Amino acid sequence: MLTLLGFAMIATFLVLIMLKKMSPIAALVLIPALFCVFVGKGAKLGDYVIDGVTSLAPTAAMLMFAIVYFGVMIDVGLFDPIVRGILKFCRADPLRIVVGTALLAAIVSLDGDGSTTFMITVSAMYPLYKRLKMSLVVMTGVAAMANGVMNTLPWGGPTARAATALKLDAGDIFVPMIPALATGLLFVLALSYVLGRRERKRLGVLTLDEVLVEEKETETVLVGSGSGAGRGKSPARSGGSGSGTDADLAGEDRDDEDGSGGFQGLDPQRPTLRPKLYWFNALLTVALLTAMIMELLPIPVLFLLAAATALTVNFPHMPDQKARIAAHAENVLNVSGMVFAAAVFTGVLQGTGMVDHMARWLVDNIPDGMGPHMAFVTGILSIPLTYFMSNDGFYFGILPVLAEAGQAHGVSSLEIARASLIAQPLHMSSPLVPAVYVLVGMAKVEFGDHTRFVVKWAVLTSLVILGAGILFGII
Repeated sequence: MLTLLGFAMIATFLVLIMLKKMSPIAALVLIPALFCVFVGKGAKLGDYVIDGVTSLAPTAAMLMFAIVYFGVMIDVGLFDPIVRGILKFCRADPLRIVVGTALLAAIVSLDGDGSTTFMITVSAMYPLYKRLKMSLVVMTGVAAMANGVMNTLPWGGPTARAATALKLDAGDIFVPMIPALATGLLFVLALSYVLGRRERKRLGVLTLDEVLVEEKETETVLVGSGSGAGRGKSPARSGGSGSGTDADLAGEDRDDEDGSGGFQGLDPQRPTLRPKLYWFNALLTVALLTAMIMELLPIPVLFLLAAATALTVNFPHMPDQKARIAAHAENVLNVSGMVFAAAVFTGVLQGTGMVDHMARWLVDNIPDGMGPHMAFVTGILSIPLTYFMSNDGFYFGILPVLAEAGQAHGVSSLEIARASLIAQPLHMSSPLVPAVYVLVGMAKVEFGDHTRFVVKWAVLTSLVILGAGILFGII
């Protein structure tokens, strides 16, 4: 009964948010509360919610101060060189912009933190997507998948959890998986190319003469010469699918000093820039990331200290500090509110025992003949399980059971552990992952729209990693 109710609760949640019948926050709170009553444990709803909030409170605190910290770093211009480099590559070609999104997300993901990756990626790429009227779900989907592949780094979380749960060395799990994960990342880049071509075909390649932003949500693109004579005004979008020649012309019509075609993602004249403090901010960020990797202090504490330091040094006057906090307050409220709402969902799912019954049902229904192929089975099961469960729940609750079943059929725990990593491209878009709310919130994308777009591609990416692992003999 609990198994059916668990699946029904998850299905109801996903259907309602994808059909936009409820907002994610309302669905995360009201649906589990209703199903808690159906289970007959409505009297314990308060305990489940408090347990869920308690478990996610450090994450919410980390995200709040991380948004403030990286928001300030963006304000003061720390990431402007990265943005200019991406703009120089992307110019005004939708294909290059989508591929650039994947590259930027993958590079920034090296710090092992999804929230950081999404804040930097969206801040850099959002103006391009908006001004060129590109699909924002393409941006969020590509960024989430690239980050998901990179999330398997030993300091990213899943690999460390798998190593801890099965008492293995993280290096023994991760290093042999590099060829399969590299294949997955190449697939994400190839998929970005395909999605970029689709956007290019839909929009054409823009030749930008001047971009004027009249309002936050209304942009007017003034266009110079077409691909031929180079004189007069022509329509904004060139016809056809956009050839390579058109892409070159899109950047050559009007290049500025940094080669970005005069097309700025971040205002280079904004008053919050602090060029004299650039190296201080860079060293502070490096120190923060190093302390995170070395686990010198809890991550929420590190971000709290870093945010306070960044505000004090860059904006020593109190009104300026208040202005910066107010500028990022909307993102802070949206993300922290979503995290605490998700705490209700996870609290009920775990407190009522529904998640345990669902997982056991899946494991118990594995055919006996699949025993010698438990690594493959683990990879397949990890796709839905890591989407509907937290990484902690899957790696500490389910993975040991799968590893034990595998050992009974001669499959090593190392193979099981490696197979368990393949679903991270999908996991990063799970409604139980707080970082995804940073992504969709900053991109101003409905969570249901993001889910509807990304799930099929993320599942395909996970299957590609699994197939590469089997082909290379890793799994």
